[in-house]
Amino acid sequence: MRWYWRLALAAALAAGPTVGIPAAADAQVTLRASHQFPGGKGDARDEMVQIIAREVKAANVGLDIQVFPGASLFKPNDQWNALANGQLDISSFPLDYASGKVRAFGATLMPGLVRNHERAQRLNESPFMQDIRARVEKANVVVLADAWLAGAVASKRGCVRTPADVQGVKIRSAGPTFASMWQQAGGSIVSIPSNEVYNALQTGVAEATDTSTGSFVSFRLYEQVKCITAPGDNALWFMYQPVLMSKRSFARLTKPQQEALLAAGKKAEAFFNGASKDLDQQMIEVFKKNNVEVVTLTAAEYDAWIKVAQESSYKEFAAEVPDGKALIDKALAVK
Repeated sequence: MRWYWRLALAAALAAGPTVGIPAAADAQVTLRASHQFPGGKGDARDEMVQIIAREVKAANVGLDIQVFPGASLFKPNDQWNALANGQLDISSFPLDYASGKVRAFGATLMPGLVRNHERAQRLNESPFMQDIRARVEKANVVVLADAWLAGAVASKRGCVRTPADVQGVKIRSAGPTFASMWQQAGGSIVSIPSNEVYNALQTGVAEATDTSTGSFVSFRLYEQVKCITAPGDNALWFMYQPVLMSKRSFARLTKPQQEALLAAGKKAEAFFNGASKDLDQQMIEVFKKNNVEVVTLTAAEYDAWIKVAQESSYKEFAAEVPDGKALIDKALAVK
Protein backbone atom coordinates (compact mmCIF):
# COMPACT_ATOMS: atom_id res chain seq x y z
CA MET A 1 0.00 0.00 0.00
CA ARG A 2 1.35 3.42 -0.92
CA TRP A 3 2.26 6.03 1.68
CA TYR A 4 -0.42 8.51 0.60
CA TRP A 5 -3.17 5.90 0.93
CA ARG A 6 -1.97 5.03 4.42
CA LEU A 7 -1.90 8.66 5.52
CA ALA A 8 -5.34 9.28 4.10
CA LEU A 9 -6.63 6.27 5.99
CA ALA A 10 -5.00 7.43 9.19
CA ALA A 11 -6.46 10.90 8.83
CA ALA A 12 -9.95 9.58 8.18
CA LEU A 13 -9.97 7.17 11.08
CA ALA A 14 -8.13 9.47 13.49
CA ALA A 15 -10.82 12.07 12.95
CA GLY A 16 -13.16 9.95 15.04
CA PRO A 17 -13.51 6.37 16.22
CA THR A 18 -16.07 3.97 14.81
CA VAL A 19 -19.56 4.60 16.17
CA GLY A 20 -20.06 2.82 19.49
CA ILE A 21 -16.34 2.20 20.06
CA PRO A 22 -14.61 4.39 22.62
CA ALA A 23 -11.37 6.12 21.75
CA ALA A 24 -8.23 4.68 23.32
CA ALA A 25 -6.92 6.17 26.52
CA ASP A 26 -3.25 6.76 27.15
CA ALA A 27 -2.87 3.34 28.79
CA GLN A 28 -0.76 0.61 27.19
CA VAL A 29 -2.60 -1.23 24.41
CA THR A 30 -1.78 -4.80 23.39
CA LEU A 31 -2.93 -6.00 19.97
CA ARG A 32 -3.16 -9.65 18.90
CA ALA A 33 -1.73 -10.75 15.55
CA SER A 34 -2.48 -14.20 14.15
CA HIS A 35 -1.31 -16.16 11.12
CA GLN A 36 -0.98 -19.77 10.00
CA PHE A 37 2.71 -19.79 9.17
CA PRO A 38 5.64 -21.07 11.23
CA GLY A 39 7.11 -18.57 13.68
CA GLY A 40 10.77 -18.12 14.53
CA LYS A 41 11.94 -20.15 11.52
CA GLY A 42 12.68 -17.45 9.00
CA ASP A 43 9.26 -17.42 7.29
CA ALA A 44 9.08 -14.04 5.56
CA ARG A 45 5.35 -13.65 6.23
CA ASP A 46 5.88 -14.12 9.95
CA GLU A 47 8.79 -11.70 9.75
CA MET A 48 6.55 -9.01 8.24
CA VAL A 49 4.32 -9.19 11.31
CA GLN A 50 7.32 -9.33 13.65
CA ILE A 51 8.76 -6.20 12.00
CA ILE A 52 5.52 -4.35 12.64
CA ALA A 53 5.53 -5.55 16.26
CA ARG A 54 9.13 -4.41 16.83
CA GLU A 55 8.63 -1.06 15.13
CA VAL A 56 5.52 -0.06 17.07
CA LYS A 57 7.15 -1.07 20.34
CA ALA A 58 10.21 1.03 19.49
CA ALA A 59 7.95 4.00 18.65
CA ASN A 60 7.08 4.21 22.36
CA VAL A 61 3.45 5.16 21.81
CA GLY A 62 1.98 2.73 24.34
CA LEU A 63 1.39 -0.05 21.81
CA ASP A 64 2.46 -3.70 21.84
CA ILE A 65 1.66 -6.51 19.41
CA GLN A 66 1.54 -10.11 20.56
CA VAL A 67 2.12 -12.48 17.63
CA PHE A 68 0.49 -15.93 17.49
CA PRO A 69 2.05 -17.92 14.59
CA GLY A 70 1.22 -21.42 13.37
CA ALA A 71 -2.59 -21.03 13.58
CA SER A 72 -2.26 -21.10 17.36
CA LEU A 73 -4.91 -18.43 17.96
CA PHE A 74 -7.32 -18.75 15.01
CA LYS A 75 -7.65 -21.39 12.32
CA PRO A 76 -6.58 -20.09 8.88
CA ASN A 77 -10.07 -19.76 7.43
CA ASP A 78 -11.48 -18.17 10.59
CA GLN A 79 -9.19 -15.15 10.55
CA TRP A 80 -11.14 -13.04 8.08
CA ASN A 81 -14.36 -13.01 10.11
CA ALA A 82 -12.32 -12.37 13.25
CA LEU A 83 -10.70 -9.34 11.61
CA ALA A 84 -13.99 -8.01 10.27
CA ASN A 85 -15.78 -8.20 13.61
CA GLY A 86 -12.86 -6.99 15.72
CA GLN A 87 -12.05 -10.26 17.53
CA LEU A 88 -8.62 -10.29 15.87
CA ASP A 89 -6.50 -7.18 15.41
CA ILE A 90 -3.86 -8.08 12.79
CA SER A 91 -3.12 -10.95 10.41
CA SER A 92 -0.82 -11.91 7.56
CA PHE A 93 -3.65 -13.28 5.48
CA PRO A 94 -4.00 -14.81 1.98
CA LEU A 95 -6.83 -12.59 0.75
CA ASP A 96 -8.20 -15.31 -1.51
CA TYR A 97 -9.10 -17.27 1.64
CA ALA A 98 -11.91 -14.72 2.07
CA SER A 99 -13.20 -15.14 -1.48
CA GLY A 100 -16.14 -17.10 -0.12
CA LYS A 101 -17.21 -13.89 1.65
CA VAL A 102 -16.11 -11.41 -1.04
CA ARG A 103 -15.95 -13.29 -4.32
CA ALA A 104 -13.93 -10.55 -6.00
CA PHE A 105 -10.94 -11.45 -3.81
CA GLY A 106 -10.48 -14.50 -6.03
CA ALA A 107 -8.80 -12.15 -8.51
CA THR A 108 -5.82 -11.95 -6.14
CA LEU A 109 -5.04 -15.62 -6.82
CA MET A 110 -5.93 -15.89 -10.49
CA PRO A 111 -3.86 -18.13 -12.81
CA GLY A 112 -1.45 -16.11 -14.93
CA LEU A 113 -2.71 -12.69 -13.85
CA VAL A 114 0.64 -11.55 -12.42
CA ARG A 115 3.36 -13.73 -14.08
CA ASN A 116 6.43 -12.16 -12.38
CA HIS A 117 7.57 -10.07 -9.41
CA GLU A 118 8.11 -6.89 -11.42
CA ARG A 119 4.55 -6.93 -12.67
CA ALA A 120 3.30 -7.56 -9.14
CA GLN A 121 4.90 -4.31 -8.02
CA ARG A 122 3.30 -2.44 -10.91
CA LEU A 123 -0.07 -3.91 -9.99
CA ASN A 124 0.20 -2.37 -6.51
CA GLU A 125 -0.07 1.09 -8.08
CA SER A 126 -2.90 0.18 -10.44
CA PRO A 127 -6.68 0.73 -10.54
CA PHE A 128 -6.97 -3.04 -10.07
CA MET A 129 -5.46 -2.87 -6.58
CA GLN A 130 -7.33 0.34 -5.76
CA ASP A 131 -10.50 -1.64 -6.41
CA ILE A 132 -9.35 -4.58 -4.26
CA ARG A 133 -8.34 -2.33 -1.33
CA ALA A 134 -11.68 -0.51 -1.51
CA ARG A 135 -13.47 -3.87 -1.19
CA VAL A 136 -11.25 -4.82 1.75
CA GLU A 137 -12.10 -1.57 3.54
CA LYS A 138 -15.80 -1.97 2.79
CA ALA A 139 -15.62 -5.27 4.69
CA ASN A 140 -14.36 -3.44 7.81
CA VAL A 141 -10.70 -4.39 7.31
CA VAL A 142 -7.72 -2.26 6.26
CA VAL A 143 -4.37 -3.03 4.60
CA LEU A 144 -1.21 -2.28 6.58
CA ALA A 145 1.28 -3.71 4.07
CA ASP A 146 1.06 -5.15 0.56
CA ALA A 147 2.71 -8.48 -0.25
CA TRP A 148 2.70 -10.67 -3.35
CA LEU A 149 4.13 -14.20 -3.18
CA ALA A 150 5.08 -16.30 -6.16
CA GLY A 151 4.07 -19.92 -6.00
CA ALA A 152 4.67 -23.30 -7.54
CA VAL A 153 3.05 -26.67 -8.09
CA ALA A 154 4.59 -29.98 -7.01
CA SER A 155 3.56 -33.59 -7.31
CA LYS A 156 4.35 -37.01 -5.87
CA ARG A 157 3.86 -38.49 -9.35
CA GLY A 158 6.18 -36.32 -11.43
CA CYS A 159 6.58 -32.88 -13.00
CA VAL A 160 3.54 -30.72 -13.76
CA ARG A 161 4.33 -28.90 -16.99
CA THR A 162 1.27 -29.34 -19.20
CA PRO A 163 -2.46 -29.73 -18.50
CA ALA A 164 -2.15 -33.47 -19.22
CA ASP A 165 0.14 -33.82 -16.19
CA VAL A 166 -2.72 -33.30 -13.70
CA GLN A 167 -5.16 -35.69 -15.39
CA GLY A 168 -6.53 -37.95 -12.65
CA VAL A 169 -4.30 -36.40 -9.97
CA LYS A 170 -5.66 -35.53 -6.49
CA ILE A 171 -4.42 -31.96 -6.21
CA ARG A 172 -4.73 -29.50 -3.37
CA SER A 173 -5.63 -26.02 -4.52
CA ALA A 174 -5.06 -22.82 -2.56
CA GLY A 175 -8.25 -21.21 -3.86
CA PRO A 176 -11.27 -21.56 -6.15
CA THR A 177 -9.72 -20.00 -9.26
CA PHE A 178 -6.85 -22.49 -9.35
CA ALA A 179 -9.21 -25.29 -8.37
CA SER A 180 -11.28 -24.44 -11.44
CA MET A 181 -8.23 -24.61 -13.72
CA TRP A 182 -6.90 -27.88 -12.24
CA GLN A 183 -10.36 -29.42 -12.50
CA GLN A 184 -10.72 -28.30 -16.12
CA ALA A 185 -7.43 -30.10 -16.81
CA GLY A 186 -8.77 -33.29 -15.23
CA GLY A 187 -7.52 -33.02 -11.66
CA SER A 188 -9.48 -34.01 -8.55
CA ILE A 189 -9.59 -31.14 -6.03
CA VAL A 190 -8.58 -31.40 -2.37
CA SER A 191 -9.56 -28.29 -0.38
CA ILE A 192 -7.37 -27.72 2.69
CA PRO A 193 -5.26 -24.81 4.03
CA SER A 194 -1.50 -24.82 3.46
CA ASN A 195 -0.64 -25.91 6.99
CA GLU A 196 -2.44 -29.23 6.38
CA VAL A 197 -0.81 -30.06 3.04
CA TYR A 198 2.14 -32.05 4.43
CA ASN A 199 -0.11 -34.58 6.15
CA ALA A 200 -2.38 -34.78 3.11
CA LEU A 201 0.55 -35.63 0.86
CA GLN A 202 2.00 -38.04 3.41
CA THR A 203 -1.25 -39.96 3.78
CA GLY A 204 -2.23 -39.94 0.11
CA VAL A 205 -5.23 -37.65 0.58
CA ALA A 206 -3.45 -35.41 -1.96
CA GLU A 207 -0.88 -36.28 -4.62
CA ALA A 208 -0.01 -32.75 -5.69
CA THR A 209 -0.35 -29.21 -4.43
CA ASP A 210 -0.01 -25.59 -5.37
CA THR A 211 1.12 -23.07 -2.78
CA SER A 212 3.57 -20.21 -2.31
CA THR A 213 7.31 -20.80 -2.60
CA GLY A 214 7.65 -19.74 1.04
CA SER A 215 5.16 -22.37 2.19
CA PHE A 216 6.85 -25.09 0.14
CA VAL A 217 9.96 -24.54 2.26
CA SER A 218 8.53 -23.66 5.67
CA PHE A 219 6.15 -26.64 5.63
CA ARG A 220 8.95 -29.00 4.42
CA LEU A 221 6.96 -30.22 1.42
CA TYR A 222 10.23 -31.29 -0.25
CA GLU A 223 9.96 -34.39 1.93
CA GLN A 224 6.79 -35.51 0.11
CA VAL A 225 7.15 -34.70 -3.62
CA LYS A 226 9.20 -35.85 -6.61
CA CYS A 227 9.15 -32.71 -8.77
CA ILE A 228 8.32 -29.04 -8.39
CA THR A 229 7.51 -26.48 -11.08
CA ALA A 230 9.19 -23.28 -9.89
CA PRO A 231 8.00 -19.76 -10.87
CA GLY A 232 10.80 -18.79 -13.28
CA ASP A 233 9.87 -16.22 -15.93
CA ASN A 234 6.43 -17.73 -16.50
CA ALA A 235 4.79 -18.07 -13.09
CA LEU A 236 1.17 -19.17 -13.17
CA TRP A 237 0.78 -18.73 -9.41
CA PHE A 238 0.95 -15.43 -7.55
CA MET A 239 -0.98 -14.69 -4.37
CA TYR A 240 -1.72 -11.38 -2.68
CA GLN A 241 -1.10 -11.88 1.02
CA PRO A 242 -1.11 -8.51 2.78
CA VAL A 243 -0.86 -7.71 6.45
CA LEU A 244 -4.41 -6.78 7.37
CA MET A 245 -5.93 -5.05 10.39
CA SER A 246 -9.42 -4.82 11.78
CA LYS A 247 -10.78 -1.36 11.08
CA ARG A 248 -12.50 -1.44 14.46
CA SER A 249 -9.20 -2.14 16.21
CA PHE A 250 -7.46 0.60 14.23
CA ALA A 251 -10.15 3.12 15.08
CA ARG A 252 -9.72 2.48 18.82
CA LEU A 253 -6.12 3.67 18.74
CA THR A 254 -4.78 7.16 19.33
CA LYS A 255 -3.47 9.08 16.34
CA PRO A 256 0.21 8.52 17.35
CA GLN A 257 -0.47 4.79 17.63
CA GLN A 258 -2.15 4.73 14.22
CA GLU A 259 0.76 6.61 12.65
CA ALA A 260 3.26 4.22 14.25
CA LEU A 261 1.37 1.24 12.81
CA LEU A 262 1.25 2.72 9.32
CA ALA A 263 4.95 3.56 9.40
CA ALA A 264 5.72 0.04 10.60
CA GLY A 265 3.60 -1.36 7.76
CA LYS A 266 5.73 0.57 5.24
CA LYS A 267 8.90 -1.00 6.66
CA ALA A 268 7.40 -4.48 6.60
CA GLU A 269 6.31 -4.00 2.99
CA ALA A 270 9.77 -2.80 1.96
CA PHE A 271 11.31 -5.84 3.63
CA PHE A 272 9.01 -8.22 1.81
CA ASN A 273 9.52 -6.58 -1.57
CA GLY A 274 13.20 -7.40 -1.20
CA ALA A 275 12.63 -10.87 0.21
CA SER A 276 10.02 -12.18 -2.25
CA LYS A 277 12.45 -13.17 -5.02
CA ASP A 278 14.78 -14.68 -2.45
CA LEU A 279 11.96 -16.99 -1.37
CA ASP A 280 11.82 -18.44 -4.88
CA GLN A 281 15.56 -19.05 -5.03
CA GLN A 282 15.61 -20.50 -1.53
CA MET A 283 12.89 -22.95 -2.53
CA ILE A 284 14.85 -24.07 -5.59
CA GLU A 285 18.01 -24.61 -3.57
CA VAL A 286 16.27 -26.47 -0.75
CA PHE A 287 14.35 -28.77 -3.09
CA LYS A 288 17.43 -29.58 -5.17
CA LYS A 289 19.37 -30.31 -1.98
CA ASN A 290 16.64 -32.78 -1.06
CA ASN A 291 16.81 -34.50 -4.47
CA VAL A 292 13.55 -33.09 -5.80
CA GLU A 293 13.54 -32.35 -9.54
CA VAL A 294 13.03 -28.62 -10.27
CA VAL A 295 11.61 -27.38 -13.58
CA THR A 296 10.09 -24.15 -14.92
CA LEU A 297 7.46 -23.55 -17.58
CA THR A 298 8.42 -22.58 -21.11
CA ALA A 299 6.43 -19.77 -22.73
CA ALA A 300 4.52 -22.36 -24.79
CA GLU A 301 3.66 -24.42 -21.70
CA TYR A 302 2.55 -21.28 -19.88
CA ASP A 303 0.30 -20.33 -22.82
CA ALA A 304 -1.28 -23.80 -22.77
CA TRP A 305 -2.21 -23.33 -19.11
CA ILE A 306 -3.56 -19.83 -19.75
CA LYS A 307 -5.87 -21.27 -22.40
CA VAL A 308 -7.24 -23.73 -19.81
CA ALA A 309 -7.58 -20.91 -17.25
CA GLN A 310 -9.49 -18.71 -19.70
CA GLU A 311 -11.94 -21.54 -20.34
CA SER A 312 -12.46 -22.14 -16.63
CA SER A 313 -11.22 -19.70 -13.97
CA TYR A 314 -11.58 -16.49 -15.99
CA LYS A 315 -14.92 -17.48 -17.52
CA GLU A 316 -16.44 -18.51 -14.18
CA PHE A 317 -15.12 -15.43 -12.38
CA ALA A 318 -16.59 -13.12 -15.01
CA ALA A 319 -19.94 -14.90 -14.76
CA GLU A 320 -20.15 -15.14 -10.96
CA VAL A 321 -18.64 -11.85 -9.75
CA PRO A 322 -20.32 -8.48 -10.36
CA ASP A 323 -17.88 -6.53 -12.53
CA GLY A 324 -15.64 -9.62 -12.52
CA LYS A 325 -14.57 -9.25 -16.13
CA ALA A 326 -13.83 -5.56 -15.60
CA LEU A 327 -11.66 -6.43 -12.60
CA ILE A 328 -9.65 -8.96 -14.60
CA ASP A 329 -9.32 -6.48 -17.45
CA LYS A 330 -7.91 -3.87 -15.03
CA ALA A 331 -5.21 -6.30 -14.01
CA LEU A 332 -4.42 -7.39 -17.58
CA ALA A 333 -4.11 -3.73 -18.60
CA VAL A 334 -1.01 -3.36 -16.40
CA LYS A 335 2.04 -3.88 -18.59
